[in-house]
Amino acid sequence: MLARLSIRDIVLIERLDIEFSRGLAVLTGETGAGKSILLDAFALALGGRGDAGLVASRVEQGQVTATFDVPKTHPASKILSDNGLDDTSSQDSSEMILRPGVQLARRPAPRLHQRTRPSACRP
Repeated sequence: MLARLSIRDIVLIERLDIEFSRGLAVLTGETGAGKSILLDAFALALGGRGDAGLVASRVEQGQVTATFDVPKTHPASKILSDNGLDDTSSQDSSEMILRPGVQLARRPAPRLHQRTRPSACRP
């Protein structure tokens, strides 16, 4: 179950942290209220493709994090456990945090040998 969604600098959203309760969650609002932005951000956290157009114009990069509460009885819990990723702090559930490995950026960071190139190395 989705427990939290954290959005930083995506389109019009500067900073938003949403905590979801157990049960059904419904997004409602007027046209232009931002429902689609929330869904696009959630898709990014799940590994969907994003582009620089989603990054707020006032910053260089944006970030989305989705946190799930995975019951120990759920099949995903076994996959987490088998890969050493299970949360042992709770007997009932595990916390799974999804954050895209690469943050969306207006300009990609220069890279040298798979590492961000220091500004001193720029041509």
